[in-house]
Amino acid sequence: MNDILISTKNLYGDLQQSMALLRSGPDRVIKSREIVERALTDGKAYYGINTGFGGLASRRISNEQLEKLQRNLIISHSVGVGDPVPREISRLMLQLKIHTLGIGYSGVSLPVFERLLNFEELDLIPCIPSRGSLGASGDLAPLAHMSLPLIGEGTFWGEDGKPVPARQLLEHHALEPVSLKAKDGLSLINGTQLMSAYGAWIMEQMSHMLALADLLAAMSIEALQGSINPFDDRIHQVRPHPGQAAVAHNIRFLLQDSEILESHRHCGKVQDPYCLRCVPQVHGATRDAIAHVTEVIDREINSVNDNPLVFGNGDIISGGNFHGQPLALAMDYAAIAIAELASISERRTYLLLEGHDGLPELLMKETGINSGFMMPQYTAAALVSENKVLCHPASVDSIPSSLGQEDHVSMGSISAVKLLQVFKNVQHVLAIELMTAAQALDFRKPLKPGRGVDQAHRYVRSVIPHVEQDVVYNDHLSLCHNMVTSRELIRHISGEYGKVK
Repeated sequence: MNDILISTKNLYGDLQQSMALLRSGPDRVIKSREIVERALTDGKAYYGINTGFGGLASRRISNEQLEKLQRNLIISHSVGVGDPVPREISRLMLQLKIHTLGIGYSGVSLPVFERLLNFEELDLIPCIPSRGSLGASGDLAPLAHMSLPLIGEGTFWGEDGKPVPARQLLEHHALEPVSLKAKDGLSLINGTQLMSAYGAWIMEQMSHMLALADLLAAMSIEALQGSINPFDDRIHQVRPHPGQAAVAHNIRFLLQDSEILESHRHCGKVQDPYCLRCVPQVHGATRDAIAHVTEVIDREINSVNDNPLVFGNGDIISGGNFHGQPLALAMDYAAIAIAELASISERRTYLLLEGHDGLPELLMKETGINSGFMMPQYTAAALVSENKVLCHPASVDSIPSSLGQEDHVSMGSISAVKLLQVFKNVQHVLAIELMTAAQALDFRKPLKPGRGVDQAHRYVRSVIPHVEQDVVYNDHLSLCHNMVTSRELIRHISGEYGKVK
């Protein structure tokens, strides 16, 4: 069906390859459009091509009004509100829309398709409100806003990060607004590109976050002189969840040659708390959930989710590929799974502050006059609690719309928007554990942690110092957050020592 299959594991490279291919030869777009043009002459009614939309599908539209019908569709559906979709995700929406139209089952006209390619090539990214989609009949309102610049309306992102009137930038690039032909408007706004773009953007980053969570767990295990026994491969062979086995492997890998754990091997402690002992089981379950969600997202971004669909034999068939239920369920699941990384991370952070096994309470020698690392844990607890609210599934809700024609909707756009907030909250919680575990490891000197943990600890200390008295912790947290989001920490360990899966 598709010459270029996009994978979230190589999302940006695949998309650029797809854009280049479509610029060089949009043959499928042309053939699909020819079928629509022939259909307009056969006297039959085709949904959204020469009829009204949604609850107005029974209203036949004359040939003289078809262009106005498509323009009105974009204008009338541009009712989004709220904060804008982040620019990077808006860019993905545009690229994913081009990709799915290029598969050749939508019948979009070539001038419209080529203008979308112009936008992508010139990095003209529409500014799109994030609220207003029900996640069925596609992401109608967001995609309408994405399409407004085609007709000289709406806004683009400016270089200063603020919206700029589309007409202003079109004139700057000597681009005239295009005329929407029959089916064009419907092809543009029917689709799941808002949901897909959020999901793809987050899944593309998840392999890094999963590896980072394992690294932070290993740092905390070292600092708390935890046991290596729960990571014995034999334990995970008899409960063969793939994510669980991968996490146990990572922890063993990172703890190799640990002087800290070797010195504590015969301490007599029987078992560690779950937040240390059950890292493979908890992190591993998240890995397996993310693997499933990634499969769903990858299928979706390589799908055609327009309506009606235009087939090579001339059939134009109405269906429901725009319905976001697969994405809504998957992203609700992803939010729950990702939130658990923060939940167990916060418990490890709390444990580091309790003063176990020779660590000073609140990770500072002189407390009372100093609060130590008390307050960063408050922030982690607040974010974990917020995630519990955000993890209530949006996909269990439905409100009928369009005069009852669209009587079951996915609410997948809500799943997408709150998934991004959960993801960002988790990044902050992991940054707090990174800062806290690094401080705790300082108190284990001169004993060295495992080689992977040692590389990570030395890298963190090259960015932020050990603290002996209260400081503006937010400054250090900001730097730790940069390490969490930039992927630099994992890259450093992989370059210096080996590879964390």
